[in-house]
Amino acid sequence: MKGMKIGLVVLVAMLMAMGVAGQAQAFHSGGVAECEGCHSMHNSFEGSPNVIGRTFGQGTGSYLLKANDQSGACLNCHNAADTVPSSYHISTNGIVAYDSSTPVEMTPGGDFAWLKKTMTFVTRGNTTTNDGARHGHNIIAADFGYVVDDALTVAPGGTYPAANLACSSCHDPHGRYRRFADGSYATTGLPIFNSGSYNSSVPPTAGVSAVGAYRILGGLGYQPKSLAGSFAFASAPPAAVVASTYNRSEAAAQTGIAYGADMSEWCSNCHTGMHQTGYISGQAGLRHPAGNGATLTSDIAGNYNAYVKSGIMTNANAAAAFSTLAPFEEGQRDFAQLKLHAVTSTSYTNQNMVAASTNAQVACISCHRAHATAFASAIRWNYAGNEFMTAADSTNAAIYDSVNGKGTGYSQAQQQNAYYGRPATVFGPNAHSYCNKCHAKD
Repeated sequence: MKGMKIGLVVLVAMLMAMGVAGQAQAFHSGGVAECEGCHSMHNSFEGSPNVIGRTFGQGTGSYLLKANDQSGACLNCHNAADTVPSSYHISTNGIVAYDSSTPVEMTPGGDFAWLKKTMTFVTRGNTTTNDGARHGHNIIAADFGYVVDDALTVAPGGTYPAANLACSSCHDPHGRYRRFADGSYATTGLPIFNSGSYNSSVPPTAGVSAVGAYRILGGLGYQPKSLAGSFAFASAPPAAVVASTYNRSEAAAQTGIAYGADMSEWCSNCHTGMHQTGYISGQAGLRHPAGNGATLTSDIAGNYNAYVKSGIMTNANAAAAFSTLAPFEEGQRDFAQLKLHAVTSTSYTNQNMVAASTNAQVACISCHRAHATAFASAIRWNYAGNEFMTAADSTNAAIYDSVNGKGTGYSQAQQQNAYYGRPATVFGPNAHSYCNKCHAKD
């Protein structure tokens, strides 16, 4: 018995040294997950052949996946019939067009279920369609009702085929990309022992261990094995950190997140033309700057820090000015500092995030979410079709308008979810577009 006790003590000590005791390790743990989580070695589940109605998808697809396609294998775990934001879910089950069903997941990337949320509304006497397919990246997941983009055949500004768009187009399902202590990335070398995404992640140790790339994103040279042609990534994963409890309502306080650098460069792996002068317009200079060289001017930084809500430019606490509805990059890759800035606060006025400065950078994610939103082009706020985000009731109190087109066909509850739980009072009555966070004085 004494020997058994000693053995148990040694085992516990070993687990603690490995960082397992007292900490629930995520399925991916910063790198690859267990093989059987995604693949079925013998086209079976629990000893029986895979058939329609089984736990995983509708049978084994290509590469022995437990789904009919790559995104389906991901959504087996990341899709759920939640009623409130929950854990690692990025897709709400049961969402259909035109009704009151509402996507609820509030991760920084957004909820893919907004792609299914087509609505109609009347503005200026005309009936307009708010097309769900325009709300973000149209991943293909047959088992979960996600289909190929109905208009675009390739990525805007690039050549990546829409017919091959999957979760694995951006995320490396085998998590090979790892960040070392010196900030460099590789697909081989020191073992990945922790996630590199969270403010709670243990940092890599020089000569000993590495951590996974942010959100297991693909890096230099990445291209899914299923995709033929020349589409290998030319840029490394971005420097970013998010709070470990990242899927939550922001009604009372924002979720801690810090973007450091390289996000736009990473997006350009597929959207190269979006970063070139003259894209779409054909005329030089007519594009919104984004990237590591797109630093804020002193006027823009001043606007950002002063803006509270539409018509109010009197913020006395610049350190509380950061908004996850219009985030900027800090212009640095110091992960220790980024972790300090990615702590979820207790209120909007008690934030630990940095104020805007001339070191800050505009990035693609300043205006867009990576997965999907309630609005066109995955914009974080209502941008197209109406200049207002909110309306006013008979007492001039701020409300979400579901009558006059300002809500693009959504109910008040759907609009509040679209803004991650923020009540209309956060923006004020008749609030203009959130572009004003940077451009209110322009």
